[in-house]
Amino acid sequence: MVQKWLYWFGDLGSEHNDLVGKKCANLGELTRLGLQVPPGFAISVAGYERFMEESGTGAEIRRYVNANRHLLKDVGKQVEASRAIRGLVESKEMPAGMKRELHEYYHELCQQVGTEDLSVAVRSSGAVSMPGQMETYLNVKGPKEVTRKVIQVWGSAFTARAIAFRLEKGMRMEEAPIGVAVLKMVNAKCAGVCLTVIPTTGDTGKTIVEGNWGLGESVVSGEITPDQFIVDKGSGDFKCTVGDKTKMVCYTPTGTALSKVPEDLRSKPCLDESELQEIVRIAKEVEAHFQVPQDIEWVVDSDLQFPENLFWVQARPAKYSQKKEDNAEYLAELMSRIFRM
Repeated sequence: MVQKWLYWFGDLGSEHNDLVGKKCANLGELTRLGLQVPPGFAISVAGYERFMEESGTGAEIRRYVNANRHLLKDVGKQVEASRAIRGLVESKEMPAGMKRELHEYYHELCQQVGTEDLSVAVRSSGAVSMPGQMETYLNVKGPKEVTRKVIQVWGSAFTARAIAFRLEKGMRMEEAPIGVAVLKMVNAKCAGVCLTVIPTTGDTGKTIVEGNWGLGESVVSGEITPDQFIVDKGSGDFKCTVGDKTKMVCYTPTGTALSKVPEDLRSKPCLDESELQEIVRIAKEVEAHFQVPQDIEWVVDSDLQFPENLFWVQARPAKYSQKKEDNAEYLAELMSRIFRM
């Protein structure tokens, strides 16, 4: 019996991390919590494994690695192997049965939203956290393109760094615990990230929100200086630093592109106070649910009215420095180190 490999977000929760990857599992958990998550579905790790088996790609990768294993300790050869293996993956057609099921889910998603050939994001969802290591494709339209981009996401699991990791851990080269998220694109007025802790100091009494006009990729990639809002969790008081937002990521007919921000928007905050406070309010609820500071990605939809215009597209534990409770604790630790010398 063929294992189920496609799941609606509403059927998932954080306990399904190993099934569909962290991103998809957390989108399912946010959906359970009643947050506005763009409608979509997840492709499980089993889907990747089925593709590798039925297309014969896994066997081809094994043959390539066995013939070149003695060379792969060299970094340059790992880069070469990455190109070769990604080429093997991305040259394959999706097996007919898988393609039919994927198209059925995509068409049902189109019907849910009421849009033919709906624009979707196709995002990697690793069971092991590897931010920025695998590909994301935005503004993907039509079943044929969705299928192609899913295969390209699978191919992106074979970066040179990932190949080196597999060799070091003695893993099979074709092994990759990767899921894929397929979700409706939001017509973003602005987007960004929210951390429920100040990452440099570990201050959990404040929330930091960063954003820019357009899609959030310009913020998470570090290509521009975003607007920054530091908000006190208790009082709601905030400090705003407006970034020099010269570029933003926008839709194009074939995907997305980095474009110039109109002059009248460059020095204008991308969020108004009501939108900012709603982001912080919900982020605090998510933090309380997971019981750990969160790093959350948000999008404000230009087609909807507040507060229905706020969507959430990612949630994960925040990385931050541990805060010292007071100077006495710091000094005690310092003296302890000195006396151990």
